[in-house]
Amino acid sequence: MTETSARTDHAHSPAPPPDTAAATPPDTAPADSSAARAADADSTVPLSIPPTDGAAAAAARRALLVACGAAFVAFLDLSVVNIAFPAMTRDFPGTAASALTWVVSGYAVAFAALLTPAGQLADALGRGRVFLGALAGFALTSLLCAIAPGAEWLIIGRFLQGATAAFLIPAGLGLVLSVTPPARIGVAMAAWTAAGGFAATIGPAVGGALVEWFGWRSVFVINLPIAALLVALGLRLAAGDVRHGGGLPDLVGTAATALGIGGVVAAVTQGQQWSWADGRTLAAGLGGPALLAVALWRSRRHPRPAIAVGLWRSHRYALVNATAFVFGATIFAWLLAGPLWLDTVWQYSVLESAGAMTVGAIASMVTAVLAGRAPDSWQRWLGVLGALMFAASTFYMSTDIWNATPALWTAWVPAGILGGGGIGIILTVLGTAAAKSLPPQRFAAGVGMNLTARQSGGALGVAMLAAVFAAHPTDGLAAFHTLFTLCAAVAVAAAVLAAVPTRSEENL
Repeated sequence: MTETSARTDHAHSPAPPPDTAAATPPDTAPADSSAARAADADSTVPLSIPPTDGAAAAAARRALLVACGAAFVAFLDLSVVNIAFPAMTRDFPGTAASALTWVVSGYAVAFAALLTPAGQLADALGRGRVFLGALAGFALTSLLCAIAPGAEWLIIGRFLQGATAAFLIPAGLGLVLSVTPPARIGVAMAAWTAAGGFAATIGPAVGGALVEWFGWRSVFVINLPIAALLVALGLRLAAGDVRHGGGLPDLVGTAATALGIGGVVAAVTQGQQWSWADGRTLAAGLGGPALLAVALWRSRRHPRPAIAVGLWRSHRYALVNATAFVFGATIFAWLLAGPLWLDTVWQYSVLESAGAMTVGAIASMVTAVLAGRAPDSWQRWLGVLGALMFAASTFYMSTDIWNATPALWTAWVPAGILGGGGIGIILTVLGTAAAKSLPPQRFAAGVGMNLTARQSGGALGVAMLAAVFAAHPTDGLAAFHTLFTLCAAVAVAAAVLAAVPTRSEENL
């Protein structure tokens, strides 16, 4: 998932986040073989155009089916954990809620830090082998989460699960794009993205049902049979593995990225509990950015960087990533706060909470489809509209209209439609802009980097939630209202970034 690896056979990396909303993928595939002609002049591995005979078509369908299944299960896990989170807090009463937020942010940190080097490693070792190994690892780490005897083991399991998911996504998508004819890449990407969007839409309902009937551990157990089926279907995919030379990714830069993101998140998450002047808070708060600076410095010089900074030469693409980072913070906080509000303030059952959360998910899916069909000239202002819709929703949730008296139809449903609809619009706009900012052979690397930015921002958003709740330990309503006010402010900042005009792009 670097500039180098992305120039091999089209590219490999994920599309919009399943933890939030379905997004209509941009139609970035060329109509003919122009993708092959678009390769960089310095590309050492030519883009291969797979044969279009029956056997090749069957292999492409199999690869797409397995990759879509992997995307579905990885992204489903994000949304169902939010629904299961209140039940987890009750099962571990001795663990502070702020510490338990690592169940969500730990997955995001590992996923964001390892996504780019995972794609490079898949190229070096063989995408099929890495994909199948990641599937097995995802199943094992899911099992670890399911049987975790304590909160610490659950958090460790989620870190490891996020790491395996980071390998699943680029390796699986790389397999698809390497066997798909250029004229069919747009269709394949639409199907792959739809799998993630579908997971986001049904996640609340599936998670609610599992938690209600079998307990929160079942949201991890369900991954095992799905992963086993996908491994069985994908065994043939590793048979024709082709290894692309170039060596291993920058391990030092990767470690610095993971520790840097984790340090910043730790400082925000634990600062209230440790005290902001505590040495641990200062070490994490100062050391995290310093390590990220090291990772960025190395990425500018290393042939296989941990962060694909070369893509930021596109002004438009860099701005899209900045917007994704900022908006990621507010949507992750909102998505986790929703189930917590329904559980602790309105005393909803798990199934009732799941039904309520589905309102925003469906609204997001509808607006994503509409935004994806809008003319290019509308895209920038649609992004602004989506961010402002979300800001209006969260500002509404910060008012006294939202109180201890349940008000599903007069409070929750309007906010869910407005906020979820805004998410669907802006995520679709960001995904489209990320793809169209780059040439076809860098599409996957570019969308992957965009997802990394969003996951990094999301981890910081969950940390923001933890800090706010730690600051209001005895006044839940004040904590929620403060959090929603912050979410609204961050969404406005994202709207400002989305409104910034961009110049005509240079070729990368």
